[in-house]
Amino acid sequence: MGRKKIFNKVPTHDKLMIPTLEALKLLGGSGSIDEINEKVYEVAEIDDEILEIPHDENGVQSKVEYRLAWARTYLKKYGLIDNSSRGVWALVDNEIDTTELDSDEILKTVREKVRKPKTDKKQTKKEIENEIEEEIDWKEHLISVILKIEPSAFERLCQRILRESGFVQVEVTGKSSDGGIDGKGIVRLNGFLSFHVFFQSKRYKGSVGSGDIRDFRGAMQGRADKGLFITTGNYTREAIKEATRDGAPPIDLIDGDLLCDKLKEFNLGVKTELIEEVTVNADWFSKI
Repeated sequence: MGRKKIFNKVPTHDKLMIPTLEALKLLGGSGSIDEINEKVYEVAEIDDEILEIPHDENGVQSKVEYRLAWARTYLKKYGLIDNSSRGVWALVDNEIDTTELDSDEILKTVREKVRKPKTDKKQTKKEIENEIEEEIDWKEHLISVILKIEPSAFERLCQRILRESGFVQVEVTGKSSDGGIDGKGIVRLNGFLSFHVFFQSKRYKGSVGSGDIRDFRGAMQGRADKGLFITTGNYTREAIKEATRDGAPPIDLIDGDLLCDKLKEFNLGVKTELIEEVTVNADWFSKI
């Protein structure tokens, strides 16, 4: 199948709205973006080939993930879902009946709601798009910066992230003959239970395949409790399945999107400026 034909099969954001709500219901009413997306893939029966189409050349997000972000934004503005500061999305009403909802009506209502006087549909769509692009743009810029640093610098960056995450005795080995193992560390739970972790860092534009995961597992087998694979790109569906294959040592995956989130969380090369805005909720006082 040609690339254009595959691209045309990517579900539009409006077609992903109802599956997003159904996914949240199956998850018990709430979930992280990754949990929701994975469940949507099942509900909407989206082929792996479609899921691996990148949204941009840096591969920070897939095309489906990008359109799911649109779907969540519309659902939030419509009042069906909400999200917390910790990135957890939840249904406003767990008893919602998705069969009574119409995605076209949601689309129309939201566009009417945010439309300003003398603003056309094209401008309204642009405003909503900007809200989503604002989140994605800084990540694309960050990945483009990381792709320009030396491989050894990226290994040190991964080392710093692990230390900030609570790992101890984090070392960068950098041995090309060590089966792709770039470093190791120890993570402690509750101060006394510890796990030895090997990590591989791949400063890469594109998708990491299942072969890379198998090679890494082969190199760490019998030498560590867990593996951690860190990349600036993303992972194919087969790679994700391979990382959690039954009976094999588990390997946790950090893709470019999560890498950006971690750098922002730890303020490593990313600065977040917050502007305080105070509002008074008169209704709250009337109901006290």
